[in-house]
Amino acid sequence: MNAFWCEYLLVDGRAVAGVRLEAGADGRIARVQTGAAAEAADIRLGTIVPGFGNAHSHAFHRALRGQTHREGGDFWLWRERMYRVAAQLDPVKYQALATAVFAEMLVSGYTAVGEFHYVHHHFDGTPYDTEHAMELALAAAARAVGIRLVLLDTVYLQGGIGRELAPQQRAFGDGSAAGWLTRWQSLNEVLAGDELVTLGAALHSVRAVTPDAMREVLAGLPGEIPLHIHLSEQPQENADCLAAYRMTPAGLLASLGALAPRLSVVHATHLTDDDRALLGDAGVSVVMCPTTEADLGDGIGPALALAAAGAPIALGSDQNAVIDPLLEMRGLEMGERLASHQRGRFTPAELLNAASTAGYATLGLGRHRLQVGDPCDLVEISTTGVRTVGSLPEQLPLTATASDVLRVFVGGRLVAECGQLVGGERPATLMADALTRLGR
Repeated sequence: MNAFWCEYLLVDGRAVAGVRLEAGADGRIARVQTGAAAEAADIRLGTIVPGFGNAHSHAFHRALRGQTHREGGDFWLWRERMYRVAAQLDPVKYQALATAVFAEMLVSGYTAVGEFHYVHHHFDGTPYDTEHAMELALAAAARAVGIRLVLLDTVYLQGGIGRELAPQQRAFGDGSAAGWLTRWQSLNEVLAGDELVTLGAALHSVRAVTPDAMREVLAGLPGEIPLHIHLSEQPQENADCLAAYRMTPAGLLASLGALAPRLSVVHATHLTDDDRALLGDAGVSVVMCPTTEADLGDGIGPALALAAAGAPIALGSDQNAVIDPLLEMRGLEMGERLASHQRGRFTPAELLNAASTAGYATLGLGRHRLQVGDPCDLVEISTTGVRTVGSLPEQLPLTATASDVLRVFVGGRLVAECGQLVGGERPATLMADALTRLGR
């Protein structure tokens, strides 16, 4: 059992001084003492926040970082570049790339990640000889670095509403909803009992899955499994959905009975007032990805209005052009400020909740408030660096960056310290190796 003494512990965004945490053999918090003195064997820490939960990631998109800014364009042009990277992947290359990405996440303060995964097969759509080879590569990458992984195995069946998969999309498909369910159920058996890796599910979008296929997946998927979907990221998606079904994407999901607390919608950038009410009334979580939405020129989503309607807000890194949970928090607030011309739209406590507690909830990882029974997933933030010196602990979400992350613990175990993994591996070295394997 490890015991920690924290100079300050941010609990629901409030800094509490002198807190002792004891972690049991199961990696969960067994005891919390406030106003406590440090004991001789305690691991002494400074300012501690709950580990950050990355609610939306596409690990392989990281290979595009710094290579897409010359030609301009929009999301659709960027997507063609993304397809080229997907075509280069195989299980060995993907494991190396994901290991590097997950390592960067870990040293940046992410202790859990939801990987929205759809590159299932060979480029031509044929399965690998080893069953679940790509999925197992991602699982192995997470275990190698020590991050919690919720594998959001994704249904992707068509190349757009009413269109077959394009050649560059064939690796994503399973032929039918029944085919995807069969593969998902088999994978669930393979991953059963894994301490770090659990299986979730995702529908790629209303563009990529027909209403009938979505209905079949909803009926066949166990009710406790977290389910995610891209929603209204682009105006074109809304226009296509209205033309085909005479409903917005949110309206279509409502008609299928998909809107429920276990559902998380990603982006939700271009919504009507009715859409916001539908999501809020159903308690659907919304995963915002501010650095990606800015990078791709998607627009500023109505985060505050969604929260006010009853939709919990979580955060993700999406394309991993930026891996920094603190910058995602800052981006969420700054987008609201730019859109409204007002400051303080979300409180620092609400931003911290979106990045940690709400992220864990969207991934089906349970309560994450650093209370007894919660996972002992901790992040220590420097308060003496050039960015943070003088900051009130409660306001670190608006001053710190990933560079200020000192130590990271998952399940009470130290996994990263001062920018490198325990054992000395540096994410940059892992990434250089992975990109070399991809010929980049």
